[in-house]
Amino acid sequence: MKVHCLIENSASGPGLEAEHGLSLLIESGGLRILFDAGATPAFARNADRMGIDLGTVDVAILSHGHYDHGGGMLRFLELNSKSPLWASPHALEPHFNASGKDIGLAPELIGHNRLRPIPADVLEIAPGITLHAACTVSQPYPAPAAGMSTLRGGIRVPDDFRHELYLLIEENGRRILFSGCSHRGILNIVGHFRPDILVGGFHLMRTPPDGLPPIAAALSQFPTRYFTGHCTGEHSYDYLKDRLGDQLHAFSTGSIWEF
Repeated sequence: MKVHCLIENSASGPGLEAEHGLSLLIESGGLRILFDAGATPAFARNADRMGIDLGTVDVAILSHGHYDHGGGMLRFLELNSKSPLWASPHALEPHFNASGKDIGLAPELIGHNRLRPIPADVLEIAPGITLHAACTVSQPYPAPAAGMSTLRGGIRVPDDFRHELYLLIEENGRRILFSGCSHRGILNIVGHFRPDILVGGFHLMRTPPDGLPPIAAALSQFPTRYFTGHCTGEHSYDYLKDRLGDQLHAFSTGSIWEF
């Protein structure tokens, strides 16, 4: 398996763009999978600079319904004429941050002929490659909405992040999990899937310092290697790195890994 980070909050090389967003290109099982598309078309410009032809992508996945993961999807659908775009049926619901700002997706995605709402809680894309809905993950650890909200029946309610999806690839006896922002709680997600490798954001960027010790202690108990960035936050990453050592790694635009 080979993973390319097409965009993240920081860049690892000259000529590559960074933004508050996430996009990964995954090569596994003979497939090219686009996991999220950042906030803008910048991910596509980076792909071109990295020598990646997005027209060859076989499957696109939207991890959840926030602009910083799906803002570039319309550009992807222009560049690629064949790939389906898998998403939660809840991804295109309205989503707002703590200040009430709209952080949802472009309305042009609604009803797009390539958009495929997942028809089941677990969907097999190919042998060993499955998508899992948020409802499959129980929440023994608290995962507060942090002020984020959605509309249900015209009423503003705290977001329960039912629109999240997780990509699990089982390859060569290992479980490799991709999670866009882990809004349902990074400890809940790791505890449910028990992956050998987890790639994605932890959404700890606003976690107060006194909230990090129990998270670090719990993460260290799993035999998982973590590759993280985006919404994890620099201060949280530094704290976790100090406790987890080589179990934790950072990624940025231009990062490439082979697992």
